Amino acid sequence: MTVGRYAPSPTGGMHLGNARTALLAWLHTRALAGRHILRFEDLDTGRVRGWAYDTTRRDLEWLGLDWDEEHLQSERLELYADAVARLDTYPCTCTRREIEAAIQDSAGAPHGAEAVYPGLCRGKAGRRADPSRPAALRWQVPDQTVCATDLLTGQPLCQHLPTEVGDLVLRRNDGVFAYHLAVVVDDAAMKVTDVLRGVDLWTATPRQIALQGALGYPQPRYLHVPLMTDYAGERLAKRGGAPPVMALRERGEDAGQVLSALAHSLGQGFWPQPLPPEVSLDELLSLWRQKLTPLLL
Repeated sequence: MTVGRYAPSPTGGMHLGNARTALLAWLHTRALAGRHILRFEDLDTGRVRGWAYDTTRRDLEWLGLDWDEEHLQSERLELYADAVARLDTYPCTCTRREIEAAIQDSAGAPHGAEAVYPGLCRGKAGRRADPSRPAALRWQVPDQTVCATDLLTGQPLCQHLPTEVGDLVLRRNDGVFAYHLAVVVDDAAMKVTDVLRGVDLWTATPRQIALQGALGYPQPRYLHVPLMTDYAGERLAKRGGAPPVMALRERGEDAGQVLSALAHSLGQGFWPQPLPPEVSLDELLSLWRQKLTPLLL
């Protein structure tokens, strides 16, 4: 059976970009007659807003997007601790400034979009962790190249873990388990088979596949969808003041019109055939099935 999930962070109201991803994740699961999970990714308690849980539930229900089970990551800490104990880790007390300085001083300093941890605390040759500082816990990644393929686009992405990813933080120095660890553990425990999410997480996929391999977990199928942007082409984000769905719901907007606008915002080229001016969830389900059929052959 297909198992899909929508995994919001309850750090504020769900904006339209979140809603579009929620819609597509729901369409994907339901088009395949699967089980759909709502998982609140609330490990970073300092950023969590207590009211956001129920607001998110209300917004999803208003849009007609249901789910079969619900989970909170904050209630699953023992699972993450057990997973960390099975991996090759070491303490790291490097500050961000020290890491940046080491990268700049390196003759082989990377110039890509993401800085790679240079291994200051790794192994016998590394510096000793400073006992006066709180320590993060890093996973010493294996010397492997890991590849991912996106189901929607067929696009491959390969990364050499030591040089393009670096040793991952699995638990921060404040004790919070890292996103990459938690989602991998949860997807395996919840038997998630299909992960549909924003394209901003595409480059994180190989490292998550590497963690799945190290922990003996199955690999789900990955589908990455475009991010919703504003008039300036910037991605919508809560911290950027993107309009919340809650505001539309509370002022009596028509949920069907909002869903239609979300579908149209992807562009006609995203769908297997042109969308009508008004489109229902049932119509979108039919279109998503058409889109999936050639991909799953």
